[in-house]
Amino acid sequence: MGLLDGKYGIIYGVRNERSICWGCAQSMAREGARLVLTFLGEREQRDVQKLVPSLHNSETVLVEPCDLTMPDQIEALHEKVGREFGRLDFILHGAAFAHKSDLAGRFMNTSSEGFNDALSISAYTFTAVSRAAEPLMQAGGSILTLTYLGAERVIPAYNIMGVAKAALESSVRYLAADLGPQNIRVNAISAGPTMTLSARGISGFVDHYARARENAPLRRNTTIDEVGDVAAFMASDLSRGITGDIIFVDNGVHILGA
Repeated sequence: MGLLDGKYGIIYGVRNERSICWGCAQSMAREGARLVLTFLGEREQRDVQKLVPSLHNSETVLVEPCDLTMPDQIEALHEKVGREFGRLDFILHGAAFAHKSDLAGRFMNTSSEGFNDALSISAYTFTAVSRAAEPLMQAGGSILTLTYLGAERVIPAYNIMGVAKAALESSVRYLAADLGPQNIRVNAISAGPTMTLSARGISGFVDHYARARENAPLRRNTTIDEVGDVAAFMASDLSRGITGDIIFVDNGVHILGA
């Protein structure tokens, strides 16, 4: 028996084998969940479909299109989930975006377009998918998102993503208050520096990654399977008393001073 046997969930954000969402998909599938993995375009569809056969019970996994900036696609996805599963037990939101030009230099040089795009895609879409999931969570559920320490502290070159993650973390608290009466829990997992392809696009990330390994109390970097195992726990009934919280999975980096 797995922690998630008999549970149904959607994961937004699997891009490749290095993505944190892929680590979460592996852990959740291993624990018995039946999953829906979303993609944006044909290239991402091919990439996600190549990964699916390695999942536990891969024959039950659905791979569906969903651009989170398009309300009609969110609605269509949840209508299909309703028809296929009859309910939804958890979602994991891993969508994040910032223009590469805004992830270097000074934060104050962020353009209006860059600010709006980062906040809309990285933060508002979490509210959008939570709203869509609520009607399918009649028996309660778990809504999760991914954040980072840059929401609380200044991380060089993280810039607008830090502001977007701060908005995301505040959204977690407000959504937890809204959805608590329906027994729907809302939380975020704050992962330590992880060697994903998107992280490598941040100026100076490789050096930051090395310093995290040297300074973390556990003297190692965060891996996608560490985050995935916590996500599986947070989606399970074992975490039924936790909501509105930020769960750190960073080998202790967040407890350190400057």
